[in-house]
Amino acid sequence: MLPPTASGVLIDSLQRQRGVGHTRLIWGDSVPITAGNVVEGENVLTKEMNDRLTRVGPGTPAGELFRRYWQPFAGAAQLQERATLKVRLLGEDLALFRDRSGQLGLVAELCPHRRCSLAYGVPESIGIRCPYHGWLFDNEGNCLEQPAESTHSRFKDRVKTTAYPVKEMGGLFWAYMGPGEPPILPRHDYFVQPNSIREIGRTILPVNWLQAMENSLDPTHSEWLHSWFTYYLRNGKSQAADGGFPQARHAKIGFDVFDYGIVKRRYYTGGSEEDNDWKIGHPVIFPNMLKVSNDFQIRVPIDDETTLHYLYTVVSFPGVQAPEQEVVPVYDYPIFKENGEIYTDFVLQQDMMAWITQGRIADRTVEHLGASDRGIMIYRKVLDEMISRVENGEDPLGVFRDSDPDEQVNIPIDSMSPPLTPTSVRSAGRGSFTGDTGTRTDVVIDLEVIEKQMRMGQNLLSPILDERIKMQLEYLEMLRSGNAEISQLDRIY
Repeated sequence: MLPPTASGVLIDSLQRQRGVGHTRLIWGDSVPITAGNVVEGENVLTKEMNDRLTRVGPGTPAGELFRRYWQPFAGAAQLQERATLKVRLLGEDLALFRDRSGQLGLVAELCPHRRCSLAYGVPESIGIRCPYHGWLFDNEGNCLEQPAESTHSRFKDRVKTTAYPVKEMGGLFWAYMGPGEPPILPRHDYFVQPNSIREIGRTILPVNWLQAMENSLDPTHSEWLHSWFTYYLRNGKSQAADGGFPQARHAKIGFDVFDYGIVKRRYYTGGSEEDNDWKIGHPVIFPNMLKVSNDFQIRVPIDDETTLHYLYTVVSFPGVQAPEQEVVPVYDYPIFKENGEIYTDFVLQQDMMAWITQGRIADRTVEHLGASDRGIMIYRKVLDEMISRVENGEDPLGVFRDSDPDEQVNIPIDSMSPPLTPTSVRSAGRGSFTGDTGTRTDVVIDLEVIEKQMRMGQNLLSPILDERIKMQLEYLEMLRSGNAEISQLDRIY
């Protein structure tokens, strides 16, 4: 059982459910945003604890935790025009290959013979051959051939290289780097749902994974980083100069630990616990994935000071046939300008700016956390507890071994539900809506305006933009003609 926070309440998982679908609620914590600050210093991490939560190399506490989960490390599209790829993951240098039989392998990069890189190896009918002296290894790390040695030698039977299981799901390659039999690779909906198209934005960040992940447990930053700061970027002055505030303020935030991670809840001034932002919530999938709108954001540790960030996007609309997609395209999501400054044009770039400017590994020994930082405190508690579980030989949160490996995991999300009020409708169209079902009462949609808006901003990075627009306009035409119910509005506008 996870320990409660200072103001937390243990929750009987059989007695209390708060809109997290089929998943099981373990315990929760909520606090009005107006609550008094926590005592300064009580939640500051020591250097030893900061290292415990951040370091990911072999044998480190957090590194051993991460090795109990399947981790994505490359796009399948990256092996379309080549058969090998150099990989760095959790502080280890590896070589990915697909042999001529189609089998995937992930082995230590350096050949155990004379330390030549197997990322330059030759894929054979079985395994990969070192380019230096021809030693051949299969995808389990067994040495099959040593051509320069005697045919009677058993030397090869005494040589083995590090190898990890690899699976392909949703256009990504996933590795399990832990001990023993691998657990189930959860088939989260966006990776596997039918009648969808996908794309993968990739960014290499010069930061530790944790400061990127903690951002997802910090709801109030959106008021400032994505509103106040954005206003300044667009207008060259503070919003205070105009005497206004760009969006509603958070009134209450809450966090519930469930089978797959933490559900983040909030409602704004004038709202209530009946709002979808609170009732359904916003899932953080432990240890390093955020589900937001029609995206997964995945923060994969390359090493202690470098993170591979995936912006994984899925596009689907009810009643619209998605085009065939043989390969999920991978594109580079930009963060640095040519002069070394950080882009801050888009929401995700603003987040990345905040992570990067904290330093390669944030110094949490000098922080000052308040009541609004409750989610970060909870995440660190859960992270420490899961590390302890691994140290005790137990499986951590979100690791499953006895469920159906083919089951699609559907974790509800607030922004995928219809808006509760007309004010939720964005300026691309206008209309009024009733109830939670998204009933259409009066909708005026200008398809030309919407297409123009779709061809702006971050959307221009999309390698599947034309397909996305075609699907979206088809759905909106159905909506305008009354042949579809209003749903997924946050994905439309």
